[in-house]
Amino acid sequence: MPASLAAVKHKIESTRSTRQITSAMQMVSTAKLNQIQHHTQTYEVYAEKVKQMLADLVKSHSATSAASQDDVYAALFKKRPVKKTGIFVVTSDRGLVGSYNSNIIKQTLALMDEHKLNKDNTVFLTIGKTGTEFFKKRGMNIVYQYTGVTDVPTFRKALPIVRTAVQMYNDQVFDEMYLVFSHYVNRISSKVITHKVLPITEDSLLDVDGKMPDKQAALDNSDVTSAHVSAEYEFEPSDTVIVSALVAQYAESLIYGALLDAKTSEHSSSANAMRSATDNADDIISTLELQYNRARQAAITTEITEITGGMTAQE
Repeated sequence: MPASLAAVKHKIESTRSTRQITSAMQMVSTAKLNQIQHHTQTYEVYAEKVKQMLADLVKSHSATSAASQDDVYAALFKKRPVKKTGIFVVTSDRGLVGSYNSNIIKQTLALMDEHKLNKDNTVFLTIGKTGTEFFKKRGMNIVYQYTGVTDVPTFRKALPIVRTAVQMYNDQVFDEMYLVFSHYVNRISSKVITHKVLPITEDSLLDVDGKMPDKQAALDNSDVTSAHVSAEYEFEPSDTVIVSALVAQYAESLIYGALLDAKTSEHSSSANAMRSATDNADDIISTLELQYNRARQAAITTEITEITGGMTAQE
């Protein structure tokens, strides 16, 4: 076999092996996505209810009055002059996830440009090896880092992360905190969310579309068309105890929910990237097979011509 044909055949075999790997990785990522979606959807219902109740309390000023108490979570309502800004960034530990990490990092850098942040007035809390390594190489101050988030994060694993962030805020390691992560929209689409979460204000309780949590959802199928429905609460044993417990749940649900959402988006991005790689491998194999067949036909034609020419010469 001519050297050129052997080289093309080797490329075809190599590309087929790569295709088998990417196809298997796509199946694994899809299975992980199906597994985590159930956890994400059910947890979002709980997190939305906590946010809704806290939003009502903030509007009624009950929460802000309770924040004057000496409580580690209620202190999250307290505003102070901003000397340091904390950015909580969630990325992946590994590659092969398409533009997932690059979009998050790009959005983080845009946030820094918008608010004129630099390594002197900014600290980072990073989840995932990719983001940690990126900001370390650029000399940023990373005060907390965590790697090894499981494919389906559990609340118990996320709780130390939440408590560390809260304690750092109370210790004035930073005076405000932004959360940057990839929000899962559907299997083919995600978008990076930048959300100011600390200190807790009415603005920080806005959802990703810039609206307060929807309290009319339960009334969608009714004939109620009033402009707004207010919620009233009776506190037992006291508003301070209730608010402190509620704020703790809100802080925990916020960061744990972001980890779940980000991991869902990561699995989706990985599945899409591997599907694209598999499709590209199919295209390359088709092109190489066409090239191989043409070269083989050309070689056969050359041999026939040489045989015919030799026979003619003998005659």
